[in-house]
Amino acid sequence: MTPSEVMRIGQEAMRMTLLLAAPVLLVSLVVGTIVSLLQAVTQVHEQTLSFLPKLISVLVVLAVGGGWMLEQTVAYATRSFDRAPAAIHGEDAP
Repeated sequence: MTPSEVMRIGQEAMRMTLLLAAPVLLVSLVVGTIVSLLQAVTQVHEQTLSFLPKLISVLVVLAVGGGWMLEQTVAYATRSFDRAPAAIHGEDAP
C-alpha cells in the first residue's frame, strides 16, 4: 500500500466523519445560539433551559436523518471492506 493510498483512505474517512457529524453539530449550534440570545434578552439564566432545546433538536435531527446517516455508513463500510483485500495484497483497488 502506497502512502498516497493511505492518504486517500484517511481523507475519505475524515470526509465521512464530517458528513455525518455536520447536521447534528450545526443544528445544535444554531439552537444553542438562539437560546443564548433569548436568555440574554430575558436575563433568565437557567442551565436546563439551554440544555433541553439542544437535546430535543439533536434527537429530532437523528430521527429525521438517521436513516440517511446509516445508509452512508453502510456504503462507506462496504467500500472499505471491498478494497481491503486489494490493499493487503498490494493489488490495484477497484
